[in-house]
Amino acid sequence: MLHIKVPATSANMGPGFDSIGVALELYNELWVEETESGIEIVSKNNRNIPKGDKNLIYSTIKGFFEEEGIKMPGLKLTQYDNIPMTRGLGSSAACIVAGLLAANAVSGKNYSVDELAQRAARLEGHPDNSNPALMGGMIVGAMYEGGMKCVKLSIPDNMTFAVMIPDFALSTSESRSVLPTEYSRKEVVFNESRTGLLVASVMTGNLDNLRVAMDDAIHQPYRKKLIRGYEEIFAAAAENGSKAEYLSGAGPTLMAIVTDDNAEAFAEKMRTVFDKLPDKWELKLLKPEMNGAVVEKV
Repeated sequence: MLHIKVPATSANMGPGFDSIGVALELYNELWVEETESGIEIVSKNNRNIPKGDKNLIYSTIKGFFEEEGIKMPGLKLTQYDNIPMTRGLGSSAACIVAGLLAANAVSGKNYSVDELAQRAARLEGHPDNSNPALMGGMIVGAMYEGGMKCVKLSIPDNMTFAVMIPDFALSTSESRSVLPTEYSRKEVVFNESRTGLLVASVMTGNLDNLRVAMDDAIHQPYRKKLIRGYEEIFAAAAENGSKAEYLSGAGPTLMAIVTDDNAEAFAEKMRTVFDKLPDKWELKLLKPEMNGAVVEKV
């Protein structure tokens, strides 16, 4: 039997739309057993998970075997899901990565991490969730005609992510539907300069630059209207000592980057802010996850 553990991810980091993401210390787990025939999918923590071809882990495994032209064995998939769905924390990418790792091991193909990253990026359509889910850390990735290239960044040890998760969902399709099809030169230059500053600041540990570096003109200004409490929470986060705030993935989860010495005090102050809002918000303090997905025989 195989045990696979995949971290949550936060993508579209500030100006890094469809390109920059980070893995976080929150995990989905999967146990894979070969059976004589058929497919059985169960939840170990009693979540309402899709079954059959609607299950993204299973459909990823099935697609892998079909692409390789080999027969898929019977499987029992046991999921333990901690990453909330439709919240902008990479639950779909975690399923794709888990499925690819399972199929790679069960089939005996033993493709490299880079080869699996290429497949995951193709399935997702962009690499900003799948790369950190597979490899850990904060990763900058770019798709091109021949595949995908990426670089894993060094992250300051004192960086913590305040993950603010609401009790309402937001689908990726709805979140993408509000984006424009064209941008001005001014908007493009704005994001180019911030993206470069973000990467340089993280690599050099200059967190004081993040207030400017995490700004964005491509997706956040259009998506914020879909998230109740966005403006109030970002304003309160800045007032309470956050280095920067951004929209995680397609939302509705909101992120604040804080330093370790201020993290607990920040969280306590923000929870008093949430008490005044109409929706329920949960705050988790998570460190970056540096190792990425793991697969082992048990």
